[in-house]
Amino acid sequence: QVQLAEFGGGVVQPGGSLRLSCAASGRTFSSYAMGWFRQALGKEREFVASISRTGASTNYADSVKGRFTISRINAQNMVYLQMNSLKPDDTANYYCAATLRFTGPQTTAEYDFWGRGTQVTVSS
Repeated sequence: QVQLAEFGGGVVQPGGSLRLSCAASGRTFSSYAMGWFRQALGKEREFVASISRTGASTNYADSVKGRFTISRINAQNMVYLQMNSLKPDDTANYYCAATLRFTGPQTTAEYDFWGRGTQVTVSS
């Protein structure tokens, strides 16, 4: 089992940047592919990005390609989401998730563990 805690959210102006971090407990972090999802007020939770167990493979939602970058450091039990060129539509609660699959899937049902989320607000 793994416990996840996100941090790094906040309020940023359009065009700005934020880096979200997710800290994982346990000694088997490298056994999990990781994903970032987001949920805006009144909307369903949606896929943002995922990364395989080794970090060799990544996937992104079309809406964030070229702006967001997911990365991980297995030795530190950390996964990151670098968000650049932020838009008001990126405003949401961002969640970190873990799955025992080798690569990171894009549906919520395929993830086994979730953090509580961190709020990102993009507003002028």
